[in-house]
Amino acid sequence: MRKALIVGIDNYEKNPLSGCVNDAMQIKEVLSRNHDETSNFECKILTSPQTPIVRPFLLASLDQFFLQEAEVALFYFSGHGVVNNIGGYLGTVEMKSYDEGISMMELLTLINNSSTKEVIVILDCCHSGKLGIVPALQKDHTILREGVSILCASRGNETAQEQDSGGLFTALICDALNGGASDIVGNVTVASVYAFVDQALGAWYQRPLFKSNVSKFTPLRKCQPAVVFEILRLLPRYFFSPDDKFLLNPTFEETEPTAILENVKIFKHLQKFRAVRLLEPGEGEEALYWAAVRSKSCHLTELGKFYWKLAKDGKIKP
Repeated sequence: MRKALIVGIDNYEKNPLSGCVNDAMQIKEVLSRNHDETSNFECKILTSPQTPIVRPFLLASLDQFFLQEAEVALFYFSGHGVVNNIGGYLGTVEMKSYDEGISMMELLTLINNSSTKEVIVILDCCHSGKLGIVPALQKDHTILREGVSILCASRGNETAQEQDSGGLFTALICDALNGGASDIVGNVTVASVYAFVDQALGAWYQRPLFKSNVSKFTPLRKCQPAVVFEILRLLPRYFFSPDDKFLLNPTFEETEPTAILENVKIFKHLQKFRAVRLLEPGEGEEALYWAAVRSKSCHLTELGKFYWKLAKDGKIKP
C-alpha cells in the first residue's frame, strides 16, 4: 500500500496565507493516479479552514500516519515554516511565539520511528531545510534512518516563494511529477524530482534541499514512457553488443525507391531511440536520414548502452 498525508493551511490566525490549500489539492491530484489512470497513492488531505489544523490535531494525525505500516508513506506540507533559537517548526493555525506548532524534531522522531520501509517528506514552507537537523548536536549533519528521503523548498535560513496563488516549489514539483522528471521508461523518483526543481530554480531563487538515506529509489509516479516498452526491449536485437554498430543503407529510408518495408519499420524504431538520445549517427553524419541514404552506421550513446543492458537483462518492465 502506498499512502500520502497531504496538509495545506491558509487561515492562520496571524499572517494568513492564500495558496497553500491550492498547493495541497494539486499535489493530491497528481499523486493519486499514474499517467494511465491506475491508482498510485491513497491520499488523505487535510486543509484549513475546512479542518481546524491546530497543533494537537496535526500531531495526532502525523502519529497515526507514521504508525500504520505501508509500502511507501509520503507526507506533504504547505504552510508557514518558522525557526527560532530552539529549532524549526511547521506552523499550525493558532501558532504564536515559542508555540508555533509541530517541531521538526518531533516530526523527525515520528519519521525515524516509523515501521514503514520508505518514507518521503516534501515540505513547501520557509526554513524547511531545518528538518533532519538536531540542534543539540550543534552541527548541520542530518540524522535520518535508512529508507527516508526529505525534499525541502528552501534552506533552513531561507524563505519559500509564492507564485500565481501557490508555492513556486510545489508548482515545480507538480511539473516534475507530470513528466518533467521522468526517465525514458516513465519513472519519476524523489531524486529526479529534486534534480528537476534544482535546475529550474537556478542560482537566484530559494535553494531546495534533498536529504536521503536510501539504498534504492521507488518511483513516486509513472508517466508516459518516452519509448514504449516493446520497442525499447528490441535494443539487443538491433545491437548485438553495447559497442556494436548498426549498418544502414537506402532501403531503410521510406522516401527512397529501394525502400524495404521491414527495414523502414526498424528505421522508425531507431529514430525513436535517436529522439531520446539512446543512439546517434556515426561517421560524421548529423542525422539518421543521411546516415541511411549514404550507407553509413549508427551506434549507441552511453545512455543507450545503459538501457541496452537493462533490456538484455530483462529489466525493462511496465
